[in-house]
Amino acid sequence: MSTSDRLRAALVDGLTGDDAISDPAWRAAALAVPRELFVGSFFVPVPGSNPTAYRPVHRTDPGWLRQVYANETLITQLDGHVRPEDVTGGTVTGTPSSSSTLPSLVLGMWQQLDAVAGHRVLEIGTGTGYSTALGAHRLGDANLTSIEYDPLVAERAAAAIGAAGFAPRLVVGDGLIGDPDGGEGAYDRLIATCAVRYLPPGWLHQVKPGGVILATLSGWGFGFGLVRLVLTAPGEGTGRFMPGWTSFMIARPHDRPPRQSISLLPGDERPSRIDPEVISTWTGSWVAQLAAPSAERMGAVGHQILWDVATGSQARTAPVPGGGWTVVQRGPLRLWDQVESAVEAWQRAGEPHQEGFGLTVSPTGQRVWIGSEDGPGWNLPI
Repeated sequence: MSTSDRLRAALVDGLTGDDAISDPAWRAAALAVPRELFVGSFFVPVPGSNPTAYRPVHRTDPGWLRQVYANETLITQLDGHVRPEDVTGGTVTGTPSSSSTLPSLVLGMWQQLDAVAGHRVLEIGTGTGYSTALGAHRLGDANLTSIEYDPLVAERAAAAIGAAGFAPRLVVGDGLIGDPDGGEGAYDRLIATCAVRYLPPGWLHQVKPGGVILATLSGWGFGFGLVRLVLTAPGEGTGRFMPGWTSFMIARPHDRPPRQSISLLPGDERPSRIDPEVISTWTGSWVAQLAAPSAERMGAVGHQILWDVATGSQARTAPVPGGGWTVVQRGPLRLWDQVESAVEAWQRAGEPHQEGFGLTVSPTGQRVWIGSEDGPGWNLPI
């Protein structure tokens, strides 16, 4: 057994508890697909750096193969164009724009998708191609189509997928539109390895009734929820959010516009009814994002800043000496009013994790709700 085979087996055996691979077919895929073909080099963050600096790791570096087989996300691109090979020495700063997601999450999502032999599956976001190769091993090349937005990323993925011995259909284009050659109900399943602000109409029509969409909803407030939607009719469906903590880079067409300079201007001040730090928690940030979907969240301990990308509305909080917090709001949207009301509704429901939420998609919109469809809810920004 080669070193790669031993490390791959150790990775799979080390996935226990919620990360365990329960389906033997997906375990076989994980044991068969060499991850090193897809991440010949990658970036690792430099501890303590601010802003975060990244150090390139190459195939020739000591410990490279062991890092490849760690259950970790490996960043493969910064700022939409900088690759590890482009950095000749030292470190570089930037925003991650492509990666090989940690194997436990990739395999877990494939299992949650519940795709079996014979299902036709559309994957949105080829990325490095590692997830695509796993899917091709389990489903067969002929049953898998994968779409990648970035032509350079797609080219490298295609080479790696071929080197691994697979030949699924690969498409370069905007995956949010769906398969450009796919018709109504062409697919049984759709899995997205990027986050979106809402489920695109193309997805909702290319998956047949009874089929499943598995995708991460996110936004500009850095909240995330993985939803499993079952289609009930063309363009319609309902589903629940999944347990755990799933996050992906947001699809580039759904990312926020370039940030303008922000001046914190005077506004209307009042006491805050909630502790602002609640919107820094995993589910609290999700709830705040649902309430103010076009707002970006910034800030530090004790201070939260919301800035609405669409209208320029602002809200900022500050602690009060002796206890409590104030909020200053400015602009046509009272952002903190919206967030406060949403957080209080969530707290009245017992502060459930994302698995306590659901999604209903209809011709009139997409609504996230708590508990049941007639519970508190918010419309997604379509």
